Amino acid sequence: MYNFDVEKAANGCIEWIKDWFKNNGDGCNAVLGISGGKDSSVVAALCVKALGKERVIGVLMPQGEQSDINYSVELCEFLGIKSFTVNIGATVAALTEEISKSMELTQQSRFNLPPRIRMSAVYAVAQSQNGRVANTCNLSEDWVGYSTRYGDSVGDFSPLANFTVAEVIAIGSYIGLPEKFVKKPPIDGLCGKTDEDNLGFTYETLDKYIREGIEPDAETKERIDRLHRINQFKLKYMDTYKFSVDK
Repeated sequence: MYNFDVEKAANGCIEWIKDWFKNNGDGCNAVLGISGGKDSSVVAALCVKALGKERVIGVLMPQGEQSDINYSVELCEFLGIKSFTVNIGATVAALTEEISKSMELTQQSRFNLPPRIRMSAVYAVAQSQNGRVANTCNLSEDWVGYSTRYGDSVGDFSPLANFTVAEVIAIGSYIGLPEKFVKKPPIDGLCGKTDEDNLGFTYETLDKYIREGIEPDAETKERIDRLHRINQFKLKYMDTYKFSVDK
């Protein structure tokens, strides 16, 4: 990897979180969904270092039975943070059934419904626990739109938005997270595939393209460029019509 100053990046991010809370919720808690993967693990750990473990709250949100939920439990125990478990299985099933009475849901709609319900749960916990919601997306995911609009793509502050996957892993290791939390294969939690299976290329390939300008094969480059182009809207709140009143 190019010369990435992980010490500067990690410590700078910790200070940024401190400053953000001073300006946007002095005394509030950081609340985030905990999947047990690298992104939520690193964000939770950074928040602990910035605010103290007493001000970080994890929300575990299995959909019925979740085979890897132990990662989430163990991460919260390792960091010593409070956590709440909200099983969204019945809610997803009920809403899916209700919508299906009127129309047929596409497969993609079914995949994206759970993360949107999860984020509703995170915000409900945050509002009830004097919290601000941490977004856990990273630069690599945002670059190609690998997030769910109004699901995992949202939050009140975003510590990792300008770090690639490789950089997030480096930060996680630097701040002392066990390897299992930073090296866990990224699984989307929607259809059971890894992120890289769904994307059609590796994060290593994407990160080198983003940071070093190292182009992959023509087909992969075209796919990355297309995804980057068509998903720009996910990084904005919403476009609005500009109307000026005549004076």
